[in-house]
Formats: sequence, C-alpha cells, structure tokens
Amino acid sequence: MMKKYKKKLVFLFSLILGFITVIFSCSSQIDPENCYLIVSASASNVEINTINDLKNDLSKVITNNVHVISEKDKLPEVGTFFILGTTKSNSLIKELATQRKINLSTELPGSRGGIWEKITLPNGKNAIVIGGSDTQGLQYAIYDYSKEVLGVDPFEYWTGKLPNKKSKEDLFNFTPKTIAPPKVPILTYFENDVDELANYRGQLLEYDWESYTEMINSLVRLRYNAIQLFDMLGRPEFFIRPEYKTLKPDYQVDIAYVEKMIDYAHEKGMKVAIDFALGYQIHPMDAAKADCWKTYNEDWLKAWRYYFENTPLSKTDIFILRPRHQVWDWKYESSCGENKIEVFNEVYEAFGKLVDEYKPNSPKVLVCYSDGMDMWNEGFRPPKDWTVLWSDHGFGEFNNLPNTTDNYNFGTYMHAGYWLNHTVHDPYPNVVESVMKDMFETYNADKFCLVNGQNFRPFLFNLEAYSEVCNNPETFKGEAFYKSWTERYFSKEVAEHAVASMKWLHNAQEGRKGYVEHLGGLREVIAYLSNKPLTRPGKPSIPFDYKRVEVNYETTARCAKNLNNALVEAEKGWHIEQSNFYHSYILLPVQLFSDLITFETTLQNMSKLKKEFEETKNEKFLVEAKKMIPEAKNQLEKILERRDSGDLDAKWKGWYAIKNRRQNNGFPTTEMLEDIEANLNKITL
Repeated sequence: MMKKYKKKLVFLFSLILGFITVIFSCSSQIDPENCYLIVSASASNVEINTINDLKNDLSKVITNNVHVISEKDKLPEVGTFFILGTTKSNSLIKELATQRKINLSTELPGSRGGIWEKITLPNGKNAIVIGGSDTQGLQYAIYDYSKEVLGVDPFEYWTGKLPNKKSKEDLFNFTPKTIAPPKVPILTYFENDVDELANYRGQLLEYDWESYTEMINSLVRLRYNAIQLFDMLGRPEFFIRPEYKTLKPDYQVDIAYVEKMIDYAHEKGMKVAIDFALGYQIHPMDAAKADCWKTYNEDWLKAWRYYFENTPLSKTDIFILRPRHQVWDWKYESSCGENKIEVFNEVYEAFGKLVDEYKPNSPKVLVCYSDGMDMWNEGFRPPKDWTVLWSDHGFGEFNNLPNTTDNYNFGTYMHAGYWLNHTVHDPYPNVVESVMKDMFETYNADKFCLVNGQNFRPFLFNLEAYSEVCNNPETFKGEAFYKSWTERYFSKEVAEHAVASMKWLHNAQEGRKGYVEHLGGLREVIAYLSNKPLTRPGKPSIPFDYKRVEVNYETTARCAKNLNNALVEAEKGWHIEQSNFYHSYILLPVQLFSDLITFETTLQNMSKLKKEFEETKNEKFLVEAKKMIPEAKNQLEKILERRDSGDLDAKWKGWYAIKNRRQNNGFPTTEMLEDIEANLNKITL
C-alpha cells in the first residue's frame, strides 16, 4: 500500500515538474523578473500571513510584481519561484524532501527550525525553497531571509531604515543553510510600563492600532513567539492612583479592543501569555481580599473562573502567576497570620487545577520576581508542571541565585528596560552575553525567557540582544553585536562613535541609576530645599532628610562625567551623519539624560549651601544658594523644551512630552522651584 502511495506522489511530482518544463518552453508576455510564491492550499493562516509578509518585503526591493499562487493554480511560464511551507503543508516540499533534494522533515532540523535551499527545475531554471520543520520554523526561515538577503530591517517601522533595491541575482545570492531551532523555545515579550507608547498619539493609556501591530510585527521577526499582555488589561494604577485619575478621569478598559489585540498576536503566530493577577479593571477584585487566602480563597477562585468564562482572557495560551499580592505588585503580607510559602503552595495547586480544567496542557509559568526568589530558596514549590522563571534585578544581572532548581524546568525573567531607566535605555549586550550564558550552563535555565520591554521603542537594542542570545548563545558575542547592530544603520565611522557613546551611557547607569532613579533623587533634593515632606504615590509622606540627599552626590557626579563622554562621542557621529535615527537613538537619549543630571547637580550644590547655613548660621551660604535659582530655572526650561520638541521625525511627535510620560518618581516643575525660592527667602528673613 505504501509503495503504491509513494509511486503516486512521485508521479504527481513528475507531472508538476514536467508541466513547469513545458510552460517554460513557451513564449510569454510575463516579465521574467516577476516573483511567484508557491504555497499549498492547506497552508495555515499563520503560514499565509508570514508568506504575505515575504511578498511585501520582496515588493520593497524589486520593481516587478510579486504573486502568491497555489500549487493548484496554473503555473506561470516564466518568473522567479519561491517554494514555501512545511513538509506537512506543502506536498511539493514533501516530495523534494522525500527525494532528498532538500534536507527537511519534522525532526530535521526540528521544531522551530528551517532551511534555505536552491534547486534546479527540469527546465534548467532555479527556484528558492524556504521551508520549516513546522510553522514557526517556516516563519523564522522567511524572516531571516528577509533580513539577511533582502536587507529588510525587523525594526523598519521604528528606525525608518528602508532596504535597497535588489536584482533577480541578488535574490539567489545566499548559501543554502539549515536554520537550527532556537536554544530557548519560548521567548516572550512583556508589555509593561507602556505609557509613552500608549499615550503619544492621543488615546491615553491605550495603544493606537498601528503602534501595537507594528510592535508585534517587529517582535515576531526577532523570534519572540509570545507576548504577555499586562498594562492593556487595565492595570490598577490606571484607574486607582490619583496621578492617573488626573490624567484620564474616565479611564475604562476596552475589552473588545483587548480581544482584538489577542487575536492579532495569534494571527502572527504568537502565543498570548497572561498573568492571572486579580486587580485588572477588566474584572477587579477588592484589594482587601488579596492579602488573606485563608479567608478569601473562594473569592480568588471565583474571580479566576470569571476570567475564563466571561473575558477574552479565555484565549490565553500561557498562564503566569507571581507569588505576591494579587492586586498590587507588592510582597504578600498576610493580614490573617498566614505563612506565605504555605499560602502559595496552595494557591499554585488550586490555580493549576483551574487551568487544567479550562485549558488542559497549557504551559504554566511561575515568575519568581523580587521576594519570590527568597521564597523559592526557603522551600516554596508549585506543582512540577510549572516552569520557574528567575528574575534579574532590572538591569540584566542577578542579586539572588537559586540554591537548587530541584529538577523543575527553569527559565529567566530579564529586562531590556526597567522602570528605573524607563526613559533612556542602558545598552548592555556584554551583560546579556555573560549572564545569559551562565544561566544556561549553570542552571539549565533555557526553557523560557520573559523579556520586559517597557515602552518598547527606547529598548530595541537590548530586545534584539536577548533575541540573539536566546537563539544561539554559542555565536552571540556582545562586542560583535554592538558593531553589527550599529553598522546596520550607520556608516562604519559613525557606528564607532555610536558604540563608544552607548558604552559611556551604560557606564553612566552603574549601580542601577537610570533616568527615572535620578528623578527620585530630585524629589529628595526638592523636598529638602523647600522644607516639605516627600510625597509617595500609594504610601504615606515622609519628612525631608538631608541624609537622603547627600547619599546621591557621588553617584550624580560619576554619572555626569560618563554622560559628558557619551555626549562627546554622540556629537562626533552627529557631525558626520545627521540622520533621524541617529538623532533619536544615539544623540537625543544622551542629551535628555545630560539635561536632567545638570539640573540635579545644580540643586545638589544648592543643598550643600543650605546645609552649610544650617550648621554655621552664616547667611552668605543662603545668598549663594539663592543666586543659583535663575540657573536652575533655565536648566529646567531646557529639559522641558527638549522633551517637548523630542525627535526630528514627526512620526514620534509627543513621545517625550511630559504629559505622556510614565508617572514613576514624578517630574520637577517650575512651581517646585518657586517653592524652593520662597523657602530660602523665608529662612533668610
């Protein structure tokens, strides 16, 4: 029976190739440069979506038409042919594999792997085969071809880099290769702290559709095969905290829009991960019930069931849970005398059963964030079917390490950006290289990687670095990544200055001292200079204290020195190549950070003078401090003006505007400087 089946397939394949031979021998009015993408009628929606992306990519680089045709269609007489699919979805690819003209099967190179190959048709014409062991393998093979052969930037929408035109010969200018499956099978992007991306086009706290879909489009090209939705589910801050209620008093999560976002991710072949925390506006639980599992466990279970039965969260593919307060992302501090390790041993078992009931065989992921790592090392254990993610400290390194993996599947939770450096990235591919390789080798933490991208656009560099190391840690080198990434966008000479500037920018953030962390330092110094308590969102105010000001002097001075070096290098490159992307990604971030540090330094110097007065009662120190107020006002005005003008490209107008920024650690205002001036005058009197 099998022999008869094979004979039929060989006969069918011979007919197809014979037909191609015949029609190629005929005269035609079709331009031979036209491209034809041959797909199966049984190709999945994700395959067709990806093939359409290839069609669009080809249309950018060739002048003739690109057509997607079915195996069942009458084949054109002449043209450039791409044969696309998997051995399961495309019978032509299956036959090529059976005849060993290509090396491809479900096992070779394996799930998420693929090939590029060139074959010669019986008529002497060449064709390109791009195939995958499965659908994701086909995606990776196609997107790699677009990037490496066609020159299509995976971040094209965000960088503005367009590919050069290609000839027919250029399309074949590659060495056939096998694309191995990535080291880390699940690479998940975490959309978190997204304010600028959600705000800058006017729909406050909600992505515009273009920004969201273009983010997904870029991520899938970088092998991110899942996205964790968080902010867009209506995080508690958006409808509870005063600063957000002031920003958008009528905030209401759009549940239909959430479902549309989930559906689009699925269309692009991405899984959707959800942390089943209980504070989302989509169905919020009373926070008073979130710190006593013993009393309110039925409320927790009822809320989770509601998610499964009445919301788009029923479409979740990967289920995430943190062993923390289930409304606010805080440590779990029981209000009813519980042991939190015992609590979460029960919680994870109970929630896991719900997942098995509603979505059997779905991945379950424990994110050991913050005190979750201490809990693990002290004996907290979910059921064995949970994958455990170990969290960095926000800047790519670990404060804590597991004392055992206890034979669990282990992965990592990493940060391309963190709330403490939310506005300006900290480029650290060398950290990515050393830390991730150590986690893979020492702890086998290669089953899952969750990458926090903050508001995405400022963190493209680190996002791609994590993609590369999770794909092939053996070939990823931090220094080489600096070079190849910058030379993708700039000339070699300018790239050298860009790399040098980024390295100084990294040094400026030593000790996790990013842009937003310095905003926190400014709040301290402003409180001290104005003799006012320090207000803290969601927490009680505390008295001003000079000790919390002086502790930052050394850090700020070191940061200023490194930023000066970063600015010198950035300006050297700018004088050579004044492109929009160089300005937005190399020069502008350093300028923004430098503006802030210059202002902070001035206020710190005023604080030193105020302290001298308090200790000596010599009014000359207050006089000197007051003389610096006009300078501080000018510096603050410069900060606000640069943030308001922002990028050169009008596409990003408003991105850095204060009204669109994430609310963490506040922002200095002219009113605050007036309070300082009034206080210093009052003290003088």
